[in-house]
Amino acid sequence: MSYLIKPTNYKALLDMKQTELGIKQIKEFFQQNLSSELRLRRVTAPLFVLKGMGINDDLNGVERAVSFPIKDLGDQQAEVVHSLAKWKRMTLADYNIGPGYGIYTDMNAIRADEELGNLHSLYVDQWDWERTITPEQRNVDFLKSIVTRIYSAMRRTEYMICEMYPQIKSFLAHDIHFIHSEELLQMYPDKTPKERENLITKKYGAVFIIGIGCNLSNGKPHDLRAPDYDDYSTIDPATGLPGLNGDLMVWNEVLGRAIELSSMGIRVDKEALLRQLELSGKEDRKELYFHKRLLSGTLPLSIGGGIGQSRLCMLYLKKAHIGEIQASIWPESMRKECEEHGMTLI
Repeated sequence: MSYLIKPTNYKALLDMKQTELGIKQIKEFFQQNLSSELRLRRVTAPLFVLKGMGINDDLNGVERAVSFPIKDLGDQQAEVVHSLAKWKRMTLADYNIGPGYGIYTDMNAIRADEELGNLHSLYVDQWDWERTITPEQRNVDFLKSIVTRIYSAMRRTEYMICEMYPQIKSFLAHDIHFIHSEELLQMYPDKTPKERENLITKKYGAVFIIGIGCNLSNGKPHDLRAPDYDDYSTIDPATGLPGLNGDLMVWNEVLGRAIELSSMGIRVDKEALLRQLELSGKEDRKELYFHKRLLSGTLPLSIGGGIGQSRLCMLYLKKAHIGEIQASIWPESMRKECEEHGMTLI
């Protein structure tokens, strides 16, 4: 089911020509800053991978991948990627990239099961990045340091776009607030996860919620994660709480709600992978190509994530619908409603 937020008295600040130029400037500026902050080199990435190798991202575990047969491989099935969470880690190994350095790429995907709306499209574009780390860096403090660097790049990009278009006023919080999903549950025990995200993000402006995928004290995770990329089960000795991953949220004043710009985390090591496969009942995955490489020790320890390109542009350019940033397919009824409320979809 699609769902549309219709902001009262919404009026786009930029026309379509200004919008397209702004998108170009944001993408070029941000990726250069991200590359400098994290010492990442750009690599070429696949649009699709072979099915049955464990390389594709399973997201929440229920989304269907778009697939097709390959004639020259005896009709073997390929899948359009959901993201490159696992592929990037193999690339770090194949390129022999040492600790302190990493890669980033433009990831394009088709997610046919998305519930379409202001923030969700069939077409997904993001910067996928991955960085090799040492065993000593597998802790929450290191995770926070990386998040802070990424947020610094986001703030510099905001400054650039405000200089380019004076009608766009600065809105990002100066600092990002860190909170564990268990702490958030204790603050708002009678709220849903989405309601908690809205409350905490509206309060601080920018928030990183740690521990996505682990069961909380109410027996439920804040949100779902596939068991074989982010480490959501390792207990951090400094906090006593599980999870070395999280989501970066900012307050979107146009929509009046929190939006997720990035999901990232320290990746599973051998022990965390085995533990999370067992907890999720996915132990059969140990026989897949990616998982065999990880369990055999041929993949480096890493941290990585994805940063939504269209969402970031939508936020900076004060747009109310992601379809004002990217070309996609929408229900005709949504197109009409958007037009009536000042949202012109590309």
